[in-house]
Amino acid sequence: MGEAIAAVCFDLDGTLVDSEGEAADAFELAMEPLGRRLSAKERDFVVGHGFGEIYAFIKAGGGLPWSSKELEEAVFAARVTLFARNGAGELPGAKEVVRKLSSRWPCALVTGSTRSEANLMLEALGITDCFAVTLCAGEYPQGKPSPIPYQQAAQALGVSPQQCVAIEDSTAGIQSARSAGMHCIGVRVGNRYGQDQSHAHQLVDTLLDVESLLLSRERI
Repeated sequence: MGEAIAAVCFDLDGTLVDSEGEAADAFELAMEPLGRRLSAKERDFVVGHGFGEIYAFIKAGGGLPWSSKELEEAVFAARVTLFARNGAGELPGAKEVVRKLSSRWPCALVTGSTRSEANLMLEALGITDCFAVTLCAGEYPQGKPSPIPYQQAAQALGVSPQQCVAIEDSTAGIQSARSAGMHCIGVRVGNRYGQDQSHAHQLVDTLLDVESLLLSRERI
């Protein structure tokens, strides 16, 4: 058998909430006053990447007169608008699974969303208290697919990455978790844009499958 499970790390967008498309919509809505639409390539890049990397990608791709902070504030305002219209968009089993797994193992949230965006979703789902650690965009020097976010999460939890299970949906997130040394489970249900999940150690349909998988075994 492998390592004993010591902690579980969750991605947010596309893993707990059905928001990968909404994330790109928020950037586009935020940039409407500039008359600047996202290209298909830029929309695709938004999926799974952190805010800092997205800002740099958009700025390099077609110009952007705003600072990172100005864009962050505009995107958050757009997310609030979309949230009021659409709600949190919980993916199947998100609240139930996070609560059940966090009662057995310490859990971390590792997301490319800003803290204000993450807090908005966690509070809507009522699971803020389930996470011993939350790491958001701007709180690590490099975002996914760099291993740094997941490495920092393991360090903050006081465990080795090899003892952690990461739950992800995107290509960048899976690469980040695996490069950090974590066992990565890819969840299909929120992967609405066909991100390559083939490098995950295991693939499941929903978070409910993650629950049954982990609770039926203690090692990875």
